Amino acid sequence: MENQTVQAQELLSKWGLRNATVYRNPSVPLIYELSMSQQQSEDPTVRPDSINNTGALVAYSGKKCGRVPKDKRIIKDEVTERDVWWGDVNIGLSQDSYNEVEKIALEYLNNKEKLFIIDGYAGWDVNYRLRIRVFCTRPYHALFMKNMLIKPTDEELKKDFSGDVDFYIFNAGPQTIQKPIEGIKSEGCVAVNLTERKMVILGTQYAGEMKKGVFGVTHYLFPKQGILTLHSSANEGENGDVTLLFGLSGTGKTTLSADPKRKLIGDDEHAWSDNGIFNIEGGCYAKCVDLTKEKEPEIYNAVRFGAVLENIEYYSEETREVDFTNISITENTRVSYPLNYIDGAKFPAQGNHPKNIFFLTCDAYGVLPPVSMLTPEQAMYHFISGYTAKVAGTEVGVKEPQATFSACFGEAFLALHPTLYANMLAEKIKKYDTKVWLINTGWSGGKYGVGQRMSLKYTRGIIDLIHGGELKDVEFENFPIFNFAIPKQAKNIPTQILNPRNTWKNPEEFDKQVHELAEKFQVNFKKYEDKATQEVINAGPKF
Repeated sequence: MENQTVQAQELLSKWGLRNATVYRNPSVPLIYELSMSQQQSEDPTVRPDSINNTGALVAYSGKKCGRVPKDKRIIKDEVTERDVWWGDVNIGLSQDSYNEVEKIALEYLNNKEKLFIIDGYAGWDVNYRLRIRVFCTRPYHALFMKNMLIKPTDEELKKDFSGDVDFYIFNAGPQTIQKPIEGIKSEGCVAVNLTERKMVILGTQYAGEMKKGVFGVTHYLFPKQGILTLHSSANEGENGDVTLLFGLSGTGKTTLSADPKRKLIGDDEHAWSDNGIFNIEGGCYAKCVDLTKEKEPEIYNAVRFGAVLENIEYYSEETREVDFTNISITENTRVSYPLNYIDGAKFPAQGNHPKNIFFLTCDAYGVLPPVSMLTPEQAMYHFISGYTAKVAGTEVGVKEPQATFSACFGEAFLALHPTLYANMLAEKIKKYDTKVWLINTGWSGGKYGVGQRMSLKYTRGIIDLIHGGELKDVEFENFPIFNFAIPKQAKNIPTQILNPRNTWKNPEEFDKQVHELAEKFQVNFKKYEDKATQEVINAGPKF
């Protein structure tokens, strides 16, 4: 350990850090040991780490149990001022304010007796991967990033991580901001310096900020190399055909991407280069609410030694069996684990150019078809829109279905304007003859509370038909207002459900609901019209 600390100190010197003990890329057992030996958080709301009955590390992030988008800041300088999509998603911060934030973080890190350094790659394609270095003080943060980044070999560590890297994360999350700083309105800040390629975390110990911070940086850097970044899952068939699945929370992205007939490339973050698709991450960060072995066996079986369970309660402190139904700490319970914990995962985690793309939406209004084939222009429109719906019970105050739009199915992580990513998507689907489909996993026969949720059996059946090429050449008809091409028939799928109007008892009520949803699309898209082409605008719903 002494020699390791000496070597690590050489990497710290440029930041003015001189910690007594430095753990650089420690083993999983050592991280566990350090987690048990001391509590490395000054926040009294943070409970001590522990180990559950399957061997996973159980950790708590304190009062912040999710990302803090209102505290996120992007440093606005001569370079980023003209590039970044400024607004509610990307809030600007001056360089002077960033310097103060970084100083607070470095002082905190420097005053800790023990410091962790985690090195890893973002991106499985060796031609484009980024070298990432994380500095943190909590063992669970170190294990989290050890899981989420792609682990270098010993040779790669010597070659690629002996000096400066492509991006730095200074996680001083337990430290809050105690003085006024211009442009910062709370005691916390997640500050991303895209020009200097650094990220500082203060005032939040939620591990997901590191993961999404890396993702946001790839959204800025990769498109400049002609690489499209995608908030999607990806899998691969026996013949090497790749599918991308996009979808917001509750649309079935995780469930549908875990297909026993296909290899999993990744569950959340991907990039599309001239070489094909590649996963950005080395691990998965899955939701755990109501997790069971029967419903999601792959994720359930990944909860073992080396995984991190975050903000989850036990059934019993004695048995250390966790209660996945308990959301008393947060609804955002999570587990982080390496990709190789999933049976059937593909290594390296990359594949060919996608043959099919699925935009998954949970339409609680019950009017969108279970499957629609989109034109390239429609694909751009609906990619920019990123539609799904919230239903009663998902959030306080939600009593009726509410339309939700998130640009590119991941608005919170977009560094550039959504139309830029949409233009890249259109170019690639045309170049590689990729088919794009809109899949409604929501309601049919009526809106939420009246109709029924689309059968998972039928959704899987439709996706299987597309993968088998059996749906591409059937007869299609036009779905009015949205002008989708929808199949008139599909093998083993009830013909009635293919056109949702046929499933409603009152067709006039259906027509009214279609108009209402179409209006919501039109209103939402107005904020993108200044940079969208007329062809894309025309691809939206029309009365």
